[in-house]
Amino acid sequence: MLHQESRISEEDVQEKIEYCDGKVEEVLTDGRRILTFCNGTKKEISADKRMTTISFSNGDVKKIMPDQRVIYYYADAQTTHTAYPDGLEVLQFPNNQIEKHYPDGTQEIVFPDHTVKCLYSDGLKETFFPDGTVVKVEKNGDKIVVFSNGQKEIHTAQFKRREYPDGTVKTVYCNGRQETKYSTGRVQIKDEEGNLILDK
Repeated sequence: MLHQESRISEEDVQEKIEYCDGKVEEVLTDGRRILTFCNGTKKEISADKRMTTISFSNGDVKKIMPDQRVIYYYADAQTTHTAYPDGLEVLQFPNNQIEKHYPDGTQEIVFPDHTVKCLYSDGLKETFFPDGTVVKVEKNGDKIVVFSNGQKEIHTAQFKRREYPDGTVKTVYCNGRQETKYSTGRVQIKDEEGNLILDK
């Protein structure tokens, strides 16, 4: 809808002005003005002068809305970029991916499968999957995965840990040592080779 050109008939034209530089201005009976430039670009100004639509010869369309939003459609990429007066920018891609760029530097990407990825200005990344799984990656690279079944995984440079809903915690350290603490209080430790060194 954004990039469809409105057709005008000769009876809609109230006045036609041809300029020496080749530009043509048409004033329509409904009050709209259409300027056609030599390079094929068309600029349409609404009767109330609150909305402007510029159609470029390459198929791109730029609309300046009454609320000061600027909507730009890139024909080749079939992508729409909307800039809001408050600084928010929204990109809509042909595969239905939507990206929001906020003034504070935060980015939110909604993928076609409804996965949502948030990139914050402080370096934190959060991904929300449709199955309820949430992945957080800190600026330092530490990763926390919260599964929809209540399990939680923590990945750091020193260890990988899985926490179960029943209170059991299993940790594998970077040197290969494994430690399992059960909800019953039992502790099991295995060395790098997987040999049991403690079970109490």
